[in-house]
Amino acid sequence: MNLLHVLILAIIEGITEYLPISSTGHMILGSSFMGIASDPFVKFFTVAIQLGAILSVVVLYFKRFFKSIDFYIKLFIAFIPSAIFGVLFSDAIDALLESPLGVAISLLVGGIILLFVDKWFTKAYIVDTDEVDYLTALKIGFFQCIAMVPGVSRSGATIVGGMSQRLSRKAAAEFSFFLAVPTMFAATAKKAYDYYKLGFVLNEEQIKLLAIGNVVAFIVAMLAIKFFIDFLTKYGFRLFGWYRIIVGGIILALLLAGYNLQIV
Repeated sequence: MNLLHVLILAIIEGITEYLPISSTGHMILGSSFMGIASDPFVKFFTVAIQLGAILSVVVLYFKRFFKSIDFYIKLFIAFIPSAIFGVLFSDAIDALLESPLGVAISLLVGGIILLFVDKWFTKAYIVDTDEVDYLTALKIGFFQCIAMVPGVSRSGATIVGGMSQRLSRKAAAEFSFFLAVPTMFAATAKKAYDYYKLGFVLNEEQIKLLAIGNVVAFIVAMLAIKFFIDFLTKYGFRLFGWYRIIVGGIILALLLAGYNLQIV
């Protein structure tokens, strides 16, 4: 893994983490196209640079994170389902991460859903995340579990979940951003532990690559969040739906044509 690989993957992470187009799916495909997906450090890197994306949310919404204890209680409640599912089905999730075909199908199905989601949820009465109660937070947390399937999109699943509970587009997106902080931090910590348990120790060069990746992901994610909130409020999900369908279709076409995208 070289510096160019780091920059490309960090930019992909920053752009896709908070957009409903699946950061995991794009990272799998990006590393696979570059021929580095089988490297254990690359697999760790694609998770570890989420810390940069996490920090972008904390910086942009700094006041929210120091507003009340109730804010953290809601995030904890919403985080519980994915924490339980993650522990129970970790092996199955890891197996799914190896499949570009699964990513392609998830992108296509999710894209079709996004074409219609604006019509399904038109009546929103929760316009601020402070109005989200504990039960609503828990329900959104269950939607987040769906995103354990690569290609689904964590942000997409939780935003749609929020809108199904009558949150406005903006409120659903912001709650999704907040929920990403404990979720992504836990995923990174688990991956670091797994990496250590296998006997791998980061060398000086790898630490440097991780630092660069996190800085780039942080900057790009901040820009992506600002763009997404404004775009989503004005135009909704259709463009993201068509994007997912096109990307998923291209991947399927490549696989059918015999192009080897399989991760080993």
